[in-house]
Amino acid sequence: MQLEKFSYDNKIVRNFAIATIIWGVVGMLVGLWIALELVFPKELNIQPWFNFGRIRPLHTNAVIFAFVGNGIFMGVYYSLQRLLKTRMASDWLSKIHFWGWQLIIVAAAITLPLGITTSKEYAELEWPIDIAIAIIWVVFGWNMFATILKRRERHLYVAIWFYIATFVTVAVLHIVNSFELPISFLKSYSWYAGVQDALVQWWYGHNAVAFFLTTPYLGLMYYFLPKAANRPVYSYKLSIIHFWALIFIYIWAGPHHLLYSALPNWAQSLGIVFSFTLIFPSWGGMINGLLTLRGAWDRVREDVILKFMVVAVTAYGMATFEGPMLSLKTINAISHFTDWTIAHVHVGGLGWNGMLTFGILYWLIPRIFKTDLYSKKLANIHFWIATLGILFYAIPMYWAGFTQASMWKQFNDNGKLVYPQFVETVTYLKPFLATRSFGGALFLIGALIMMYNLFKTIAKGKLVANEEAEAPALEKEYHKHEGEHWHRWIERKPVQFLLLSLVVILIGGIVEMVPTFLVKSNIPTISSVKPYTPLELQGRDIYVREGCYTCHSQMIRPFRSETERYGEYSKAGEFVYDHPFQWGSKRTGPDLAREGAGDNRKSDLWHFNHMDDPQAVTEGSIMPSYSFMIDNVLDTSTTPAKIRAMQTLGVPYEKGYDKIANIDLMKQAGQIAGNLAKDSVNVPADREIIAIIAYLQRLGTDIEKNKMAENQK
Repeated sequence: MQLEKFSYDNKIVRNFAIATIIWGVVGMLVGLWIALELVFPKELNIQPWFNFGRIRPLHTNAVIFAFVGNGIFMGVYYSLQRLLKTRMASDWLSKIHFWGWQLIIVAAAITLPLGITTSKEYAELEWPIDIAIAIIWVVFGWNMFATILKRRERHLYVAIWFYIATFVTVAVLHIVNSFELPISFLKSYSWYAGVQDALVQWWYGHNAVAFFLTTPYLGLMYYFLPKAANRPVYSYKLSIIHFWALIFIYIWAGPHHLLYSALPNWAQSLGIVFSFTLIFPSWGGMINGLLTLRGAWDRVREDVILKFMVVAVTAYGMATFEGPMLSLKTINAISHFTDWTIAHVHVGGLGWNGMLTFGILYWLIPRIFKTDLYSKKLANIHFWIATLGILFYAIPMYWAGFTQASMWKQFNDNGKLVYPQFVETVTYLKPFLATRSFGGALFLIGALIMMYNLFKTIAKGKLVANEEAEAPALEKEYHKHEGEHWHRWIERKPVQFLLLSLVVILIGGIVEMVPTFLVKSNIPTISSVKPYTPLELQGRDIYVREGCYTCHSQMIRPFRSETERYGEYSKAGEFVYDHPFQWGSKRTGPDLAREGAGDNRKSDLWHFNHMDDPQAVTEGSIMPSYSFMIDNVLDTSTTPAKIRAMQTLGVPYEKGYDKIANIDLMKQAGQIAGNLAKDSVNVPADREIIAIIAYLQRLGTDIEKNKMAENQK
């Protein structure tokens, strides 16, 4: 059989590998900084650009899309060419993909500290960047699929199944979640509101974890773990079950992030059922990975690359066992809004994604530079420091999560909350936050050691930019072998494989979302709920800009401990004018859903002083100062456009209201400024601090009016 000569493109692999290393260190450094901000709030929150609320999404985006994203592309470009026995279809598309992705990361690094954000977790980037992401993702997918079509290997290996599912699902997730109405070049409102927005966001958010942090890395595991161990994958049949069950079930699981919320119960129940069943395909993948090492365990003790990979697969197993457990209502009632969730996420992020990436880098770099690793000793030091870092990070956060939940829910013999002030839990947890920071510092130090080790490896080697290879051409006709597994048919049909994957992942999303959007009884209206005033709308946008949702929830669950502390539990109809929703996912500060109502209502002066110097008002607070809002002039030139946008989205402002909205805005602002003046605080009515006070004082008042109306009846 005649062999065809060709070459693999290692230059693109090298580029993504270096980007992975550099952005990994940057993302971890930002993560350490925000962790320390919770320990030293006055010293490290450098307002406004480096306040916690602005740079926390910078950390998540840097780690997910810059570190892990570049790691995915590094592994895909290396493995895909070799599995298909062909060069990538287009070197130019590869270059466009690389530089386009780096520019997107830089755009995120600039806009997020500037407060340019949509506030939707893991999807905070504004609409022009969203469009760029979609374009570059299509470039990647086009290049990948064109490469698959020109392959010299008939059957698609299991890793490629996961790459295909990743491409098609992330495209769907990103496009659906990014429906937004632009107001200006860098400001938009989510097309969805309230409950619907929450459902779409966590359908996206959970599946971003599933199809960006999990499925592509499972593909990398199926390629690089057998390569590093020099062993075949344990079970072909198990890989088939693992793949199809995982991508079908995962897409349904998003609602488990919204248990005990205002989301309809039927949607919550679907999320629970499918989240719990996820344990079976997830552990199928873990077992397949670990048992691939059968007969090679002696090598694991000696081979640092295998050590990284074993810890990674083990962390994947731990995280995918814990996730289904956290989706059960009894456990979720304890874990949600606490640091337990932070621990869970970082076992996956640091353990699964981080350690597997490190192992792949140590395996890959010496091969494409045709040299030995500079220092195996440094790699072993990195392994142990990183492993200890994960433990020092996760264990304190688990402990903190249990402690938070216990303190929030504890009543005394008289039926009163033992810890009525939220800050009491914050003060108690500071040692755990400090220990978490130490763990993060260890993990970062390990990454820096790796950077030094790999750059020294690169320096002593020479890149084989075009690695020569040869393989027979793809046979024109395929003859089925006797006893061939039925799945081999779909492995020969990449287009059909992609379409089938698309159908499988669409089912869950359609079943969960369509009824929520089309059946009005899922979101019953409340007559007292009215649109925000222009000043409140501007204040809400400032709240979003400053990332207040990263620490404060606006979702009171139907637990006695929460209704005692915050007020009446939240209802679906409250949020019909919220574009986007602001339910939050973590309580570093108290819930604000009823901040302006009943016993929770505080004076305008209290809010002014609290935004100016939180620690002076609440001893032990770890909230950043927002004193810059006292000087910042509110940009009222955007008010008419915002009102028109809300009208387009269905908010019932009167026709032509955009032309007079600023008159009402200044009238309400004057009232708040007058209230402050009575307390000897003279601040002009056109300042941002006035707008955010207006928004905070509005929260919960609609439901309070509704309750008063019902009592009068």
